[in-house]
Amino acid sequence: LAHYLIDPETPHSMDVLAENYLNYKPISYGALVGTGRNEKKISEIDIEQVKEYACEDADITLQLKSKLEPEIKKLNLEKLLHEVEEPLSFVLADMEYEGVRINEKTLSEMSKELEEASKITQKEIFEIAGESFNIGSPKQLGEILFTKLKLDEKPKKTKSGQYATGEDILSKMANEHTIAAKILEFREYQKLKSTYVDALPKMVSKVDGKIHTDYRQTIAATGRLSSNNPNLQNIPIRTEKGREIRKAFIPRDKDFVVLSADYSQIELRIMASFSKDESMINAFKNGVDIHANTASKVFKVPLDEVDPTMRRKAKEVNFGIIYGISAFGLSQNLNIPRSEASEIISAYFEEFPSVKGYMDEIIEKAKKQEYVETILGRRRYLQNINSRNFTMRGFAERNAINAPIQGSAADMIKVAMIKTQNWMKKEKLKSRMIMQVHDELVFDAHNDELDLLKENVTEFMKTAISLDVPMEIGIGHGSNWLEAH
Repeated sequence: LAHYLIDPETPHSMDVLAENYLNYKPISYGALVGTGRNEKKISEIDIEQVKEYACEDADITLQLKSKLEPEIKKLNLEKLLHEVEEPLSFVLADMEYEGVRINEKTLSEMSKELEEASKITQKEIFEIAGESFNIGSPKQLGEILFTKLKLDEKPKKTKSGQYATGEDILSKMANEHTIAAKILEFREYQKLKSTYVDALPKMVSKVDGKIHTDYRQTIAATGRLSSNNPNLQNIPIRTEKGREIRKAFIPRDKDFVVLSADYSQIELRIMASFSKDESMINAFKNGVDIHANTASKVFKVPLDEVDPTMRRKAKEVNFGIIYGISAFGLSQNLNIPRSEASEIISAYFEEFPSVKGYMDEIIEKAKKQEYVETILGRRRYLQNINSRNFTMRGFAERNAINAPIQGSAADMIKVAMIKTQNWMKKEKLKSRMIMQVHDELVFDAHNDELDLLKENVTEFMKTAISLDVPMEIGIGHGSNWLEAH
């Protein structure tokens, strides 16, 4: 954890750190127990060898502490390490151990539905193509789309000379060409079925009948958590079929319900706070729809005359700005001419000059120090911020704008998790925190504790880190995760 804060983007394993900091190569686990067919259980290894291996681990850890501690102090990361990351590791261990119950019957029914939907979509694709082919083969797909149907006059090719058929390519064509939309649909059904619907039941523990994800605290350079087996952070939310998967996550028994609490528009609120933009801050303080507020200003119409199209465009700009979006990127996302996208961005910066000021200032600061920081001092190093290569520099500049915002959102939910868990343990509640997904916390909530939990979790999330903008928490409960969300 200490090394993750010092240098988020390089490996943090003890063996690698021993080589880098101590110039020493420890005994590897493979060398101790053997590999492949020759691998033995550790209980079968001579005790003297195990002693050397285990004591070396403890010794190296202590030596690394003496190397990393001064760096943590020098970079002013003590508070973040000792008050956030270290306590959080215990919260995550509790959550992993607790696990979450899933409804295998629901998943089994969903598997059949997805199989059926895949077959129908495949049939429709073959009808448009005028022949059967392997949709999963990029080579065959490329030939159908670009050689036979000629959907693009200048199709992109991969390094191997095949036509590129990735999601980005198909998404751009989906509005004009039904076959592209259908292929994306087909891929979604296949992915949902293999990655989640058919895979989740295989992950159920034989000990307690629950799924136990593995939270990774030191993977994402932004400070966000990632998770494995299953990857909870990737469960789709944008499509109806994807959302259905949440139906399968259920409480432990009839005395419990699933409770979900999530930060509403957390990154936009942090951007408003960082940039000190009065218009945005007032909109959040007065509970005005932020996207309608942006649309009203950018398109110069009264708030009550903002139509859904204007709001949709404003929403793309609001979220795009956080990621340093260009006119080209916005035109792609909204399927509008680049000139119109450019005008929208210019109008945005005219109306929200403080946001533009903040972005220019953070890039300038990043160029001087080659890193940016979150609200709690988490660093993101940007080695290419002064690069002569336009693409590499542009990527680093977008990271300079986004990393402090996304990282501060990560800081905030981590603090909220620690406060919530400490309170739940102190009060000896029957309820348990069972999942963290991006800006959302999920609980297995006992019916008798529901009101108490709602009130306190909302308060802990709102007050985790104080900003100029109030945090809004969406909270709900139900007989499964989808209902709660």
